[in-house]
Amino acid sequence: MSSSKLLVSLWTVLCFLMQATCNVQIRRPLTIVKLVGFSWENCGKPGDPSVMKTLDLSPDPIPIPGNLQASASGTTSVALVSPLSVNVTLEKEVAGIWVKVPCLEEIGSCHYPDACDILNQLIPPGQDCPEPLHTYGLPCHCPFKAGDYSLPQSDFYLPQIDLPFWLTNGQYRVQGVLGSMDKELGCLKVSLSVHSL
Repeated sequence: MSSSKLLVSLWTVLCFLMQATCNVQIRRPLTIVKLVGFSWENCGKPGDPSVMKTLDLSPDPIPIPGNLQASASGTTSVALVSPLSVNVTLEKEVAGIWVKVPCLEEIGSCHYPDACDILNQLIPPGQDCPEPLHTYGLPCHCPFKAGDYSLPQSDFYLPQIDLPFWLTNGQYRVQGVLGSMDKELGCLKVSLSVHSL
């Protein structure tokens, strides 16, 4: 997948979990969070140019704080340039029914008009891409060239986080749709359970 698709896909999951760009005011501190039963699938149309080929996270459960091993690969047949929109739909299972979580302070079912701008905020232009992207020559800023991209199995440390009180203990589905100029480029859906201790 394009490095952008890879980064945006991982960002969709990790921003949801780690609130990389979020400013929720109502939170409660949690000592330990475990993510259980992570799974993923492409949810795009057959002709979408950006497709995730592999995405593996371990261990299961994933402890937060704790160590995570991740690998991913994918492809894009078109260059990914700004503005690169991401529409995130977050659902939580409540009494056997999937309920859409609204967008609250940039967490939940939100529209992000330009993932390229978000990447620039997380990693200022001119700064080296963080490890392990730098080691494997994966770019972290738009534009991303068409081609195949892969991240070999790499180690990450997930720090302790404070989740909003409404984003704990339950089964979740997160769908991220990548688009540009009103055209869908790719779609990724992940499922997981959040358990706080």
